Amino acid sequence: MAVPKYYEFTLPLIKLLKKHGELSNGEIRELMIYEIDINPEDLEEKLPAGKNKFIDRIDWAKSVLKEAGLISRPKHGYWTLTQKGIDLALENIQVIDNDFLKSLRDKILIEKEEFKHNWISVSEDKTPEEQISDAFLIIHEALKKELLEKIKGNPPKFFEQLVVDLLVAMGYGGSHQDAAQAIGKTNDGGIDGVISEDRLGLDKIYIQAKRWENTVGRPDIQQFKGALADQVAKKGVFITTSSFSKEAIESAKKSGIVLIDGNKLTSLMIEFGLGVQIERSFHIYKIDQDRFDEDNF
Repeated sequence: MAVPKYYEFTLPLIKLLKKHGELSNGEIRELMIYEIDINPEDLEEKLPAGKNKFIDRIDWAKSVLKEAGLISRPKHGYWTLTQKGIDLALENIQVIDNDFLKSLRDKILIEKEEFKHNWISVSEDKTPEEQISDAFLIIHEALKKELLEKIKGNPPKFFEQLVVDLLVAMGYGGSHQDAAQAIGKTNDGGIDGVISEDRLGLDKIYIQAKRWENTVGRPDIQQFKGALADQVAKKGVFITTSSFSKEAIESAKKSGIVLIDGNKLTSLMIEFGLGVQIERSFHIYKIDQDRFDEDNF
């Protein structure tokens, strides 16, 4: 099974706290694994930003339960039920979803004659962090597509220079001038260029750079492999604007040749800020717990 949706953690969490009284974040995670019977491989699933999905969804389950007044944090890193959580008749509840929690919180505010505001509205399927990650991926993929179109729309000379700029940005080639002299100059039996792996030039990387539309096949890799053997070269990188066939990928793996297709190329360009610029940035903040620890007062 996949990682449950955030609201599918809420009822099991209430049950765990009813049984154990007070639990730490770590204890909740450990007990929840057995409570919902999740597969070990699903526990390793991560969001695009790198956060563990299992942990993220449990964290949001805790957030909305706290917002609804069902659980509280008696001390840093620990959770327990409030009186309303203790009084909750679980035998009559099948699921504690967003609507259920919102109705509870609205009732609390009405009882206190407070204005209804700032309810944490979370999608039933995904947490806010997941929604942000999804939106980021959509923008990211659209940008990669546009980058590839622009690369293909320029002459081969532009692509050669792009390869130089990218490899230098990644830390290869020593100086930019040295790299520029190496790439696109050899035309030596299927090798388009040679670049230093380090600034001292102790090792060399042989480059094949092809601005192609068609899929790169096994024969192309074999030709590059033969060129590397003629140079007694140990390291090679094949860069293309298109893609590699399954056979080409398998052939490259056996020879230690690194393949960079159009998708990987544009990802690296974005990662190293080549041909792109930041339009705007967002900061997601969390509590600095050290600021609030009593030992620091």
